[in-house]
Amino acid sequence: MATDPLSRAFVALADPTRRDIVARLSVRDAGVGELAESYAMSMQAVSKHLKVLEEAGLVSRSRDAQRRPCHLEPQVLDLMTVWIERYRRQAEERFGRLDAVLAAMEDGDEAGAAVPAPESPEEHEEHEGAAS
Repeated sequence: MATDPLSRAFVALADPTRRDIVARLSVRDAGVGELAESYAMSMQAVSKHLKVLEEAGLVSRSRDAQRRPCHLEPQVLDLMTVWIERYRRQAEERFGRLDAVLAAMEDGDEAGAAVPAPESPEEHEEHEGAAS
């Protein structure tokens, strides 16, 4: 698995089941058995998904008597959000610059349509001959 926290988080969230687990834990903490009820898989399979999420720092488990509830750790999501937001802003700035260039080109086309095209040498000679 990847070594830096951001890569581990993206790898962990690449799986739809793990994304769904994160969504469920964003609402409230839950135990493995409680989470497993929502999926057509064994508790062991859900535990493996939770282990990947734990290794990525997205989920932690605490001890509450016999129960070991899973808890979402939002700090890693914040790290991901900052990374995504930076590139989203850069993309928006590029699209903004492209929009400005296209608008300037469009304005130039409209201005060019109002100015008659220069005459070819043949047309110029025809007009001079007709005026004489």
